[in-house]
Amino acid sequence: MAKSKDSKTNAMRILDRMKIPYTHYTYACEEFVDGIQVADMLGLSHEKVYKTLVTQGPAKDCFVFVIPVAEELDLKKAAKAVGQKSLSMLHVKDINGVTGYIRGGCTAIGMKKQYPTVIEKKAEGLPSVIVSGGRIGSQIELLPADLARAAEAQFEDVVTEP
Repeated sequence: MAKSKDSKTNAMRILDRMKIPYTHYTYACEEFVDGIQVADMLGLSHEKVYKTLVTQGPAKDCFVFVIPVAEELDLKKAAKAVGQKSLSMLHVKDINGVTGYIRGGCTAIGMKKQYPTVIEKKAEGLPSVIVSGGRIGSQIELLPADLARAAEAQFEDVVTEP
């Protein structure tokens, strides 16, 4: 795992401003790879690496979910967690316009707007979680409670049962 002091992303600047400690990891990558591949490249447990998903409700309001890379979002549980009748995944082509981040570099910290954000409840019991640092090739590790504070998120059970 390479620790890096490369240029800071918006997410890292926000964490610095909030005085939230984190460890920054980089990996060589020119284009989108999924979270499982990122975890494998960095030699990290799939249970510790989380991906950020953006959904839309019927009124086109956006909602953000942070879940383990090897799991799937349960749209019914997710909708209930944010008080919606239903949710659908935001189309990939709309990610940048809505979040300010690109696919593979999306993080719940520092999006263009503060959307309601939910972190999978399993994260609460972990000593730390790893999420995108705000660009492809960048990951940050921090305490789950600190991620929740920085993303103004709540913890809820939102993944499908195996």
